[in-house]
Order: sequence, then structure tokens, then C-alpha cells
Amino acid sequence: MLTGSPTTVRKGATWAELYDQCCSIAPEAFEADRVRNLWGGQWHRAGKPAEAVTPVDGSPIAGPPMLDLDQAQEAVAASAAEHREWTKVDLDERRQRVARAVDQLEANRELLALLLVWEIGKPYRQALTSADRTVEGVRWYLDEIDRMLIGRKPLSGPVSNIASWNYPLSVLAHAMLVQLLAGNAVIAKTPTDGGLCALALATAFMRREELPVTLLSGSGGRLSPALVLSDEIGCLAFVGGRDVGGQIASQLVQTDKRHMLEQEGLNAWGIWEFSDWPTLAKHLKKGFEFAKQRCTAYPRYVVQRSLFDQFLAMYLDVARSLRFGHPLAVEQPDDQPPDLDFGPVINEAKARELKYELDFAITLGAAPIYRSSLEDGWFLPDQDTSAYVPPVALLNPPGASTLSHAEPFGPVDTIVLVDSRAELLAAMNASNGCLVASIASDDEQFARGLGEELHAFKVGINEPRSRGDKAEPFGGRGPSWKGAFVGGEYLVHAVTEGPPDERLYGNFADYQRHPPVYAPPM
Repeated sequence: MLTGSPTTVRKGATWAELYDQCCSIAPEAFEADRVRNLWGGQWHRAGKPAEAVTPVDGSPIAGPPMLDLDQAQEAVAASAAEHREWTKVDLDERRQRVARAVDQLEANRELLALLLVWEIGKPYRQALTSADRTVEGVRWYLDEIDRMLIGRKPLSGPVSNIASWNYPLSVLAHAMLVQLLAGNAVIAKTPTDGGLCALALATAFMRREELPVTLLSGSGGRLSPALVLSDEIGCLAFVGGRDVGGQIASQLVQTDKRHMLEQEGLNAWGIWEFSDWPTLAKHLKKGFEFAKQRCTAYPRYVVQRSLFDQFLAMYLDVARSLRFGHPLAVEQPDDQPPDLDFGPVINEAKARELKYELDFAITLGAAPIYRSSLEDGWFLPDQDTSAYVPPVALLNPPGASTLSHAEPFGPVDTIVLVDSRAELLAAMNASNGCLVASIASDDEQFARGLGEELHAFKVGINEPRSRGDKAEPFGGRGPSWKGAFVGGEYLVHAVTEGPPDERLYGNFADYQRHPPVYAPPM
């Protein structure tokens, strides 16, 4: 556990200092009072900056400059024109430009990581990992892209990216660079809840290498006629929740547009006839990183009733060891940032939502078996802690509670006790489709048999699964995913045209022409 008392923010890591660095490094994108939007090769002082605060301590930070639909339509038309020219650029030239942009990302990894800390609340070490994974992932594609593009060509129009705030670099910027490498112009909408400056700086590096990128801020609902439905868009890539994703999917029914819609699901660990508690404890502790604000986090544990006492002893040890708080609070200005498991959730509104869901579930009969307090956190004196949620676990949330079937997206766990294999399977499939699941069992044959029935894209045996890196495919079952799968060559296939009779690897709503094709669960 952390000892001592924090007194200040690490020297050189205040928001004002970091924003000044952005203005100095990329003055084309950053002004003293706002961030610009990018289209047609130019950074525009357009859109009204929204008010924004950091989840870290509630202080003001740069807000997204919100555009209207007419401006977005102008930007899409400019991107389509760039796309037509970019498809004529040969692969070697594309590779060189993308490689130079990646070099700039690597050279500024610490600044990018510190921006992530303030904008989305990610602890410093984990933010560095996000920056590094972006660089390493795109470099892998730079080495492998030749074989992936054999017999393929760019799409008919640019790729439109609408992504959530939690991974603006290692998911969104990474995808943009691969889409560019594959021969497409790229449009990205900045996540409204966070990540604006990290993404704008990364995009500035891309634009300097004359890569055809467009970066827009605005309401997703207001801009969707341009970013989703425009005939000039060749593909839509979405990462977010089921509510917004479902709305987009219903809009896409009107079109035959290429798409990849990654949505949430309640990822579960099943524990049955199991004994290796120390190993499971390590997995559970790591799973709390970034306050479980990941699409592949595991917030549900389905436990064989006869093992509950052993599971609970292990779980409580893990929960009591968690370190959370202000990601840059230090005792002395030159101290290194604390090594925390997590910081805040994305904003005060999300913290209130989680607290409401917890109270509601308890009112309906769920039993709180662990609940930490803000007093256990690592905070500066008198700082705003309204976006922080201490770790909590509930036993047997009732069916009327959202926590019984939906992903909380925060440091909130639910535990369900079962007595039979059928109950285990039903409880693990509570959200009717998810991205990952895992089974902890000493009986590997049993685990593999159960895994074949789980409604998850990836299933781990005595280990968690993740989005994966580089060659590993990624997708989801049921409502957790719509459209083409990604990862490795599948990401390149999703954003390029192949043979006329090609059947893309994915989960499509049009079952007659595109039956869903899944990866093996193991």
C-alpha cells in the first residue's frame, strides 16, 4: 500500500504545463484558448468549445470544439476528395509516411501519456503502456502489410471512426494509422467525454506527414447524417455502448455500408471445481486496472456455491490491496507518479450513476460483501473527488437491477452463486453476448466443453482474455458486436475490398447474405 501523504502534483505534469507543450509542439492544432478541428488538410478555428473538466480533480481542461452538421458535411466531402487521391499513392510511400508519424508518437510518448492522465484519468504507468502499444502495434502492421494487401484495394470512400473515450490512442489512433496504411483516407470524431488533446496531438503528427486525416468534434447524434449515413463514407468503425451502437446499427440498415460496431457485454469469470486461488488472485488484481473501464474487463464472477468461502477469502485480500486515487499526486514535486491500480471514473456523472445502481441493487436485495471508502484513496488535501468510486462488490444482484445483466464500466463487481452447470452457463451468458469470458477450473475438459456454449468471442481457461495485439482477431457475439471483426489481417480486410465473392469474417445482421462467422472460443 502507499504510505505518506501527497501534497502536490508532480513537477512538469500540471495541465497548464502540458497544454503549453501542445501549443508549442503543434501550434497548428492548439491555440491558447481552444483546440482546432482538422479537415481538407487545414486546421480550422471552427466550432464552439464545450466546457470540460478533468475527472482527476474537477479542474477545467480543453473541451471539444463542437461543429454543426453543415461543417461536418463539408469535412466529409473534403475527406472523400483526399481519399480519391490517396488511393493512387503506392504502398511504399504510404508506409514511409505512416512510419514517420509513428516515430513522432514515440518521441512524444510521455506527453501523450500525461495528457491521457488528465483527460481520462488513466494512471501514469498504464497511460504510458497505451502510448507504447499504439506505436508497437502500428509498427507490426508496417512490417506485415504487404501480405495482407495481396489481391486487395482501398474502399470506395474514407473510413469514419466514432470511438469511446477510454482508448483514444491504442484503439482509435492505432486504427486510423492502419486504415491509412491500407490506402484509405480517415475521419475521426473526437470522443466527447475525453481524449481530445491526446488525439489532436497524434493527429497533428499524422497530418504533418501529409496523411489524409480529418479530426472533428461534435455531438454524435447531430453529426451522424454526415459521419454515418453519407454516401461518401466507405466504412464506419464504432466503439461504444449498446444504446448508441444500436441506434447506429438501425441507421445502417438503410445502407449497404461496410461497418465494425464494437459494443459492450457483461464479461464473466466462471469458477467451478477450482483450487489455484493465488493465480486467480493475480488475474483479478490486474483486472482492476483503469477502474475496469475497458470493453474486456471482467465485472461478473459466477461461483460454485461450495467454493464461495474460498473465493471470498481470496477476493477480499485482492480488494483490500487495491490502490486508487489522484494519478499524479506526490509528496515532493520531483517524486515519480504513484503506481496506482486506478484513478477516477470518466466523470462525476458516471460516478453518480454507479452509486445509484449500487444503492438500487442493494434496496432490491443484493448484499454488499465489500465496500471501500474514499478515505482509503490517495488524494491531495481538499481536492475534488466527485469522479472517484471506491471498489465495491455485491452478491447476487436481483434481476430488476441493471447490474444483473449489464456492464457497469467501473470498479464494481457482482458475484452470483450457482449449484449446477446449467446455472453456471446461464449466469455467464446474462448479457446475451459479450467479447470475452473465462473459466477457472481444475477440470480442463469440463472448462473447454462449457466454453463452447458461452456466448463470448474469446474464452480463457484459467486466464483472462483481452482485445489482443497484432495478429490476434477480435470481435464479439450477439449484440456485443455488429459487422466485420478486426485484429491482424482481419482489420485490413475490414477496410479494403477483396474478391467479388469474398465473405468477410464477422457478425452481421444480414444473416441471409452474411451468416455470422466466429473464432474458436479457445
